Amino acid sequence: MSSATTTARSLVAIDSPQERTRRLPGLSRLLRWLALGLVLLFFLAPIAYLALVSLKPQPEVLSGQLLPSRIAWENWPNAFASVEVLLFLRNSVIVAALSAALTMLIATPATYAMVRFGAGGSLLRSVVLSSYVAPPIVAVIPLFYLLKWGQLIDTLPGLAIVHGLANLPVAVWLLDSFVREVPRDIEEASWVDGAGRIGTLTSIVLPLIVPGLVAVAIICIILSYNEFLFALVLTYRPQTQTLPVGIALFQGDRLVQFGQMAAASLTGMIPVYIVALFFQRGLIRGLTSGAVK
Repeated sequence: MSSATTTARSLVAIDSPQERTRRLPGLSRLLRWLALGLVLLFFLAPIAYLALVSLKPQPEVLSGQLLPSRIAWENWPNAFASVEVLLFLRNSVIVAALSAALTMLIATPATYAMVRFGAGGSLLRSVVLSSYVAPPIVAVIPLFYLLKWGQLIDTLPGLAIVHGLANLPVAVWLLDSFVREVPRDIEEASWVDGAGRIGTLTSIVLPLIVPGLVAVAIICIILSYNEFLFALVLTYRPQTQTLPVGIALFQGDRLVQFGQMAAASLTGMIPVYIVALFFQRGLIRGLTSGAVK
């Protein structure tokens, strides 16, 4: 009789609220790892599929076969032989770096002036932000004639200027919250000490918003690096065309070289991952500081 009672008490203890509470952390940890695995699968699956396509023979790509029957290593050397991938890659890196520098050079003082001193009022802010809503195609013809008038058509600096101005609304929008988080009392103390507005911006505000500057600069670099329309219309020679335009050259009149295109696309992803790897700490700090609304 006592043994039966002991067994019943043990079963009750196993199903008690305290025991269920002790089991919850393990279940919660398992669910977190499962969610993390699903997120990683979501982001890595396209890259894995692109790598598979780069190693497939052309007939198997067209037939939709998932796994290649043989490894078509020839897609990689053929991709670099048929299109100057490295030249296009160099052009993309140069244009992205120049355009991001131009964007930050204009957006930083402009955002500071609009936030702290109300420069331009609400109208200027609305015009700057609403300009990003318009489809880029409407600006192609005016930009074409402006660059032609300035003798910057089909040049890397000309394309960098276009990208830099096109990304300006994004930079202003992202930098807005960073500038607002700087205590105004610190700036007023700097003004009392004799520092002007420019001195306060360079010596007080900029050091405090460095994470935001890094995050916004990286975002602008990626936006410029991936841009296709302006690069297609405003450049004509391989010496000035960027990688997105170069990848489009793998599409012939009747046949698209999907394997070679995938190889070139994977090559083009390398600079972006290098930038993210070296500046990941600043990027994470910036994105978690409230810059992205």
